[in-house]
Amino acid sequence: MPSHSRRDFLKHSAAATIAASAIGAGISGRARGAQPEGEKPMPTPTKPAKVEVERRKFGKTDMTVAILGFGSAEIGYERTDQAVVDGILNAALDQGLNVVDTAECYIDAEEQIGRAISHRRKDFYLFTKCGHVRPDGSRGDDWSKAGTLASIERSLKRCKTDVLDLIQLHSCSLEILKKGECIEALEEAKKQGKVRYIGYSGDSLAAKWAIESGKFDALQTSINIADQECVELTLPLARERNMGVIAKRPIANAAWRYDTKPDNGYHVEYWNRLQTLKYPFALGDKRQDTGPDGAAGTALRFSAFLPGVHVCIVGTSRPERWRQNAELLRAGPLSAETMKMIRDRWKEAAKPDWTGQT
Repeated sequence: MPSHSRRDFLKHSAAATIAASAIGAGISGRARGAQPEGEKPMPTPTKPAKVEVERRKFGKTDMTVAILGFGSAEIGYERTDQAVVDGILNAALDQGLNVVDTAECYIDAEEQIGRAISHRRKDFYLFTKCGHVRPDGSRGDDWSKAGTLASIERSLKRCKTDVLDLIQLHSCSLEILKKGECIEALEEAKKQGKVRYIGYSGDSLAAKWAIESGKFDALQTSINIADQECVELTLPLARERNMGVIAKRPIANAAWRYDTKPDNGYHVEYWNRLQTLKYPFALGDKRQDTGPDGAAGTALRFSAFLPGVHVCIVGTSRPERWRQNAELLRAGPLSAETMKMIRDRWKEAAKPDWTGQT
């Protein structure tokens, strides 16, 4: 994915996130010193309770993943304050998160993650992506073997870890995949013990080729109510080969929030599609319904419980969001009737150019 493709999409300000954050705030300066006479001592902060989310075997790997992961594009592109990132990630790990997904091109996200939770490395699986930063650290595509290996080394240092659980080629083209040089690099890194598993992050025919090549352990692809090409094109193939599957953009960038056409890439495409699909749960007051049957809850549950999906990656720079989404998933799968309605509307309305959004 080119480095500029999500900048406009990410509109929440880091300042607003900081103001909203209560997690990790710590104890006041006075509380650290002597307790004033007659004043009750402040209670010791306690870890937030775990959210009992479903866990699934991640394909043919040895990983068992919570169905809700953390995506780090937002914290990177929004340049979220490190203290906020510390609070978000540590609280989410305490609550049941065990998959953190990032990429070398998400500005400083890898470093933010390393600073925040590298000391808890045994508590989570670390997934990252490569391909859009050159060996010298400058931004730009480099799918050469040397460039890919250098990117992996850079990610290891930035994430403060000795090994990556999953390294993914970040949406390179079908032509690049067929050339094979970047795949050779991933395989070499795996043999060297620097990465445990290798994957492809992308969509459509490139994703299909990646699956059929038999070279990858995992696939990350766009899966949501407004992006269903994969349901027939790639998910069945990935299941046959017992690949781990990561759903990206599982809530369609919440494009239903907008009354009028937004002005940014991913929101625009999904917003346009939703105007045609007209799902009842994404219209009127249901758009603001924060329960499991509202727009966000229905969209997330659709993606998470599609056959073949193991984990949904949702990005946020808001401290409370991971737990809120996890609570939505506790409602379990959508009814068969609702699933059928969503699939039927897609089959009836989808246009030939409604391909997976990379």
